[in-house]
Amino acid sequence: MALIKEVRGFVPQIGKNTYLADNATIVGDVVIGDDCSIWFNAVLRGDVNSIRIGNRVNIQDGSVLHTLYQKSVVEIGDDVSVGHNVVIHGAKIENGALIGMGAIVLDHAVIGEGAIVAAGSVVLTGTHVEPGSIYAGTPAKFVKKVDPDQAKEMNQKIAKNYLMYSGWFKEEEE
Repeated sequence: MALIKEVRGFVPQIGKNTYLADNATIVGDVVIGDDCSIWFNAVLRGDVNSIRIGNRVNIQDGSVLHTLYQKSVVEIGDDVSVGHNVVIHGAKIENGALIGMGAIVLDHAVIGEGAIVAAGSVVLTGTHVEPGSIYAGTPAKFVKKVDPDQAKEMNQKIAKNYLMYSGWFKEEEE
């Protein structure tokens, strides 16, 4: 069973039909929407500030979400996929974005709607990733625009797949 821990009077709130892997850790001021999945070894640490996650979001294995005390929060919109071993620290991820495996997104960065951050990229503090674009590298830089319909379709497909995958684990628990 996932570790869900109250800190400083904040109890994590978990939406309907949301899957939490057995060793996921959800701490403090965290609100997770409906139809989400938080995978193995993921840590959502809302001890020093808030983490807000929309609907149909998947936070994949080994990812860490954290903030700066009184200075930054994590906000994740709907239909977002956060790849394996991602660090999101005090950043905003808008609807339909995809954060590739091993990427790091730092405080006050904003990842625009439908944007893609390539695997292994580092999005520096305060960077604004344009909606519907691909950013890659260290530090992450603009690569190209993506077709908004194609990006939306791909990101929604990933979100739906992760909802399906989480269903497999829920069945095992019943």
